Amino acid sequence: MGVEIRQAGESDREALVRLLDAAFMDDPVSCWVFPDRAHRGRVHGAFLGVFLDVALSEGRVDVTEDGSAAALWLQVPAGVPEEDDTPVRMRETADPDNERAELVGRLMGEVHPHDRAHEYLLLIGVSPDRQGEGLGTALIQPVLDRCDRDGVPAYLEASSARSSKLYERLGFAFTGRTVELPDGPPMWPMWREPVR
Repeated sequence: MGVEIRQAGESDREALVRLLDAAFMDDPVSCWVFPDRAHRGRVHGAFLGVFLDVALSEGRVDVTEDGSAAALWLQVPAGVPEEDDTPVRMRETADPDNERAELVGRLMGEVHPHDRAHEYLLLIGVSPDRQGEGLGTALIQPVLDRCDRDGVPAYLEASSARSSKLYERLGFAFTGRTVELPDGPPMWPMWREPVR
């Protein structure tokens, strides 16, 4: 049985924030940004909502018809990017006194390749009770198929060793330089060349 996927819109925002909040609540990077679980529970959704707003306004958000999984994509052009205020908005929106809420975005930006246009998987979240069912692959594969047809590479940062293995199965390879969060977990930038 196939997974029905549709493009999300602004009317889906509230449900998507809840989904992303639940999906990333125990993620190693989220736990580093917000070490106190009770505090994380109060601000985490607002933090992830900044990523969602960027994808809704500048990219696309694919969601399973039942709302159990979503993928946030951006098309990144080649060349030096304009100044990005997203890390500042992440901090100001979610947790103004927490420098990690901004630092994580800045460190990710430092390793993001810009020499070629590419599809950027900003985030993919699956409801905790549905993880392991192949929903992530079902969301990612159509975009990768399009990348292959159009000759476009894809990029992402894996936030755990477990997720990096999923992405390897989809053709992504570690770029060789981790994102080093001070006293925190590594993140694995991964690149996928189009398959011809």
